[in-house]
Amino acid sequence: MLRLWQKGCVELALEKYLAGHSHFQVQATPGAGKTVTAAEIAKRLYNLDKIDLVLCFSPSLTIAEGIKNTFSWRLGCSFTGGLGSIGGSFTYQSMKYLRKSFWETMKKHRVLVVFDEIHHCSGDEVDNANVWGEQILRKIQGIAAFTLSLSGTPWRSDLLPITLAQYSDAEGRIQCDYQYGLKQAIMDKVCRSPKIVLIDNDHLSISESGQSKSFSSIPDLLKQSATSYQSILQNVDAMTYVLGLGCKKLAEIRMDNPNAGGLVVASSVGHAIEIQKVLAETYEQSTEIVTYYHENPLEKINGYRNGTTQWIISVGMISEGTDIPRLQVCCHLSFVKTELYFRQVLGRILRTNESPNQQAWLYTFAEESLVSFAEQIEQDIPDSCLFIKPDNLQDRPQVSVSSDRSHFPDQQKRKTDTGKIQLSWNKERSEKQSTISAYSASSGQLNLGNFRERVIAAFL
Repeated sequence: MLRLWQKGCVELALEKYLAGHSHFQVQATPGAGKTVTAAEIAKRLYNLDKIDLVLCFSPSLTIAEGIKNTFSWRLGCSFTGGLGSIGGSFTYQSMKYLRKSFWETMKKHRVLVVFDEIHHCSGDEVDNANVWGEQILRKIQGIAAFTLSLSGTPWRSDLLPITLAQYSDAEGRIQCDYQYGLKQAIMDKVCRSPKIVLIDNDHLSISESGQSKSFSSIPDLLKQSATSYQSILQNVDAMTYVLGLGCKKLAEIRMDNPNAGGLVVASSVGHAIEIQKVLAETYEQSTEIVTYYHENPLEKINGYRNGTTQWIISVGMISEGTDIPRLQVCCHLSFVKTELYFRQVLGRILRTNESPNQQAWLYTFAEESLVSFAEQIEQDIPDSCLFIKPDNLQDRPQVSVSSDRSHFPDQQKRKTDTGKIQLSWNKERSEKQSTISAYSASSGQLNLGNFRERVIAAFL
């Protein structure tokens, strides 16, 4: 049974397609059910004899597999791309390597092409497009009978135009045919109401050559010293503290929902392994780790989805589009600090299920950008969808999230290459307090104490 917003979206899409429009853009908050909506649109078009085939493209194998299963279920037939199938699900990466005969099919048949998380594809013309956007512009635009673009976060961190998207001339905001924001989704009980916990510290000092400099927060420390955010994330005691809060909250939720799970988003494969060690040895938690460096990640994700393991640790593979409704707690320990990524990670714990407790908690450090994103969560996503075309296209950043190997390298350039952080826990303090000793590139000693948490509760 379709949700109310899904019914409205499907009806509007069919109305526009049947009126002669070939493209339809949907923005719906992560966890709202975009894939089911797309599958229903495909089913209606097929039943109306408006299309012969359906092709779906998405940014990862994990998402592609989920789309295949959903479309097969909704359409009631095979969706493997093989003989007798009504269509298939592919990754954006594969577009460049598909045979010429594949693209000839689009010219010979009436095809609906669905683009999931379309914000990964940039460019409104070939000259300013990334690899995936170029393939769409060259091989699909103007050839497919219908195209359908989906996104939970319809903007790019590099501010380049999203492929196939339309923007207003006056303000440069993306124009979606149908929008369904997080605030409305929570009111409709389609998504959970999140609580975001920002962990800060109000007593920080650096001692060097007899001189001491104090800081009142983590943002002040990062601004006024050589200490990098990456060094905080990878510090064992800092990890232990954040993970401890997550474990405590997960234990509370599992009293009502025995199958509830937690997600840790790590910065690198090595970081993920360290996190797994802390969870298993310090907090005696059951864990699963999934990265493109580990064997059978898709099988592990599916096993976790249907199992009772407490935590799943990932480097990017569960940042968007992966449906695991039992996830209710997240520790955001990634070095990626963009609003796009922050909202995608938050979306992993927003999907509702039939369990009695529908809390959703995200824990992270009070880094300046993350604080700003958390404070803006109550705003619907399109309000921030601005498009600025760079004057010099050669200088534009190239952003293309395709796998852990390419986008989340194990070794990252740090602001302080020679800096070393040592952190020790003061057992005499309360649960919300600690003392951290660290060394910057200049070998100055840094002391951190008195951790504090700030909770931002959205839409309560």
